[in-house]
Amino acid sequence: MFTPIPLQRLEGLAFLVLAVVLFAWSDLSWWWFALLLLAPDLMMVGYLKDARVGAALYNLGHWLLWPALLLAFGIPSGGSALIGAGSIWLAHIGMDRALGYGLKLEEGFTHTHLGLIGRRA
Repeated sequence: MFTPIPLQRLEGLAFLVLAVVLFAWSDLSWWWFALLLLAPDLMMVGYLKDARVGAALYNLGHWLLWPALLLAFGIPSGGSALIGAGSIWLAHIGMDRALGYGLKLEEGFTHTHLGLIGRRA
């Protein structure tokens, strides 16, 4: 239970819950949340080239730094659009990590920092 992979998956769930709370605070329509929740997965387009490019682009779109920056600027300024975008992005990453879809390794799409997709910890 307290090994790294389950702990990282629990962290993902915590990020997802936090993101939903932050989005509710943004006063944006939940339609935006539903419409954009899967948008970071558009970064999978890199896999059309090869696994190296695919992993690099996918990881760029699933890096916690981006939503953290949006939230860091949005929360103090009260910028609902920044808070909304950051929280949707954070929710997506949290959901992925909670389900075991981690950052990709160059070996292929199913190889992640949380282990092989389909092989649960």
